[in-house]
Amino acid sequence: MTKIPNQQIIDETFRAIFEESPFNFNQVLEKFAFDVKLPQEVYDSTTGEKTWATSINPTKFITQKNSYKKADDWLQNKITPSSLAQLLSLWERINYTTTERVYDSENVFESDTIYSSHNVWRSSDCNECQNIVFCDSCFGSDHLIASSRSGNCNYCLRVDDSNGCSNSYNVICSSKIANSLFVQDCGNLSDCIFCSHISNRQYCIANMQFEPEEYYQYKKQIIRWILDSTS
Repeated sequence: MTKIPNQQIIDETFRAIFEESPFNFNQVLEKFAFDVKLPQEVYDSTTGEKTWATSINPTKFITQKNSYKKADDWLQNKITPSSLAQLLSLWERINYTTTERVYDSENVFESDTIYSSHNVWRSSDCNECQNIVFCDSCFGSDHLIASSRSGNCNYCLRVDDSNGCSNSYNVICSSKIANSLFVQDCGNLSDCIFCSHISNRQYCIANMQFEPEEYYQYKKQIIRWILDSTS
């Protein structure tokens, strides 16, 4: 397994949105992924080693690699239980929750339930993704950070319930959003900031139409405000 630096993914994504990348892995977790459902640290009950699980409600865990055994290795010798309590006790012997479940994927770290993906860090329930950090329930995306329930998004940060977004930050319940910041319930926007409930627009701020030169002047100020306010 080749370990791709998570900082490289963070830097490339931030630069695509803000033209700079002032935060490290732990800072991004604290400042941008604070409300994303992420795998939590638990311990393999059979070895004591640290592992990562989507659900921490169970009390006994086992990593996927440790759970792999021969087909009959998990079979128990048959007895006739004398009571339901004894039957439950027998169940308890083998009732471990599997962690770090990874299928048809490579370079997956501190994650659980990942399918057909590569270069994944601290994420859960993602499918056909690459170069993602702190994501939950995302699919078909590349260079995605601190996002949930979104698909076909590239070089985005904090995108929720959205599809087909690129080079954007803080997009909610929207589709086909590009080069934009703080967008909610919109469709087919490019180069827009602080916009809600509009479609098929470019160079809008707070749902107001601007000329490109005006727009980029404000965008520089807004980016500085975003990065300074989260520093």
